[in-house]
Amino acid sequence: MKIGDKVRFLNSVGGGIVKRFKNKDIVWVEEDDGFETPALIRECIVIASEKEAPKTSDLSTGLKKESPQETPSKHQEETVEIIELPGKDRLNIFLAYLPIDIKLLGKCSYEAFLINDSNYSLFFNYMNRQNNAWKSRRAEWIEPNTRLFLEEFTKEQLNELEQICIQIIAFKKDKPYGLKNAHSVELRIDGVKFYKLHCFRENPFFEDDALIYPVIVNDIPERELLISASDLQEAMTQKAIADVSYRLPAPAKKEKTSPIIEVDLHIHQLLDFTTGMNNTELIAVQLEKFRQTMATHKNNKGQKIVFIHGKGEGVLRNAILSELKSKYKNCFVQDASFKEYGFGATMVTIS
Repeated sequence: MKIGDKVRFLNSVGGGIVKRFKNKDIVWVEEDDGFETPALIRECIVIASEKEAPKTSDLSTGLKKESPQETPSKHQEETVEIIELPGKDRLNIFLAYLPIDIKLLGKCSYEAFLINDSNYSLFFNYMNRQNNAWKSRRAEWIEPNTRLFLEEFTKEQLNELEQICIQIIAFKKDKPYGLKNAHSVELRIDGVKFYKLHCFRENPFFEDDALIYPVIVNDIPERELLISASDLQEAMTQKAIADVSYRLPAPAKKEKTSPIIEVDLHIHQLLDFTTGMNNTELIAVQLEKFRQTMATHKNNKGQKIVFIHGKGEGVLRNAILSELKSKYKNCFVQDASFKEYGFGATMVTIS
């Protein structure tokens, strides 16, 4: 495929002339109405080569026609008129995840898209958390009312995407606009959902079902990072000083006991189907649920959590005990009530 070829869209009606390439994945196609539409290269098929394709009229784009010897520059792209849609002056930004083959859910790779459902262009930085730092996975800009392919990743890479952050600056090119705040939005991606068919739902952005995460809805971010690391460290230091300064005897208070939390780790409670998954993959899903639960309640001292893992061969129970010994040494661990759970449950008390 090259500039000037005539192409047809595979998954939707339409097609036109190839005008430019955004990167190795995206092609911009000028349709009959004169507007350019972004599309995935793999979703287009060439139906006429550059020599066979009809030339578009200069009036259809309103741009100066280049001579055969001239090569368009990046700056000439800025002269393309961006058509705004009514009611789209509020920021509505979403992350979307789609399986490559939904019939092989749990075994196939996945695709990630950023959706800009607004009349603003966006500079963005798409990151994931690694230990105590952030790694940029994609950083560029996206045009108004557009979806942009971010990356393809395997199910083994899901753990890398547990914590995602997107930084966004919104603007309009070559025209006045209402100022929008810059945002830094952190999202927690639930890896278990990628194995559940019902989590991929019908949506207005794709013909296929997708797992959609809102980033900004009607100018309101989902979860914004407002506290810097230095501010957080200072606040913790001040709290430590206050705790030392005001250790006055206080009347004993009766601590409220939280109800016991039960977490059923049986695989049929976590996944809709397990076709094609081996034991290692199944245990990985169960351990991920255990880790999420512990992370959620690790600061709730006195909280009792019963993990129902079943008797079986003891593989899952041993894996849970191993993690508790290495990561939660202060927690009290015991077999749960035999009368209620038999031999198939372990109770953890957060301390």
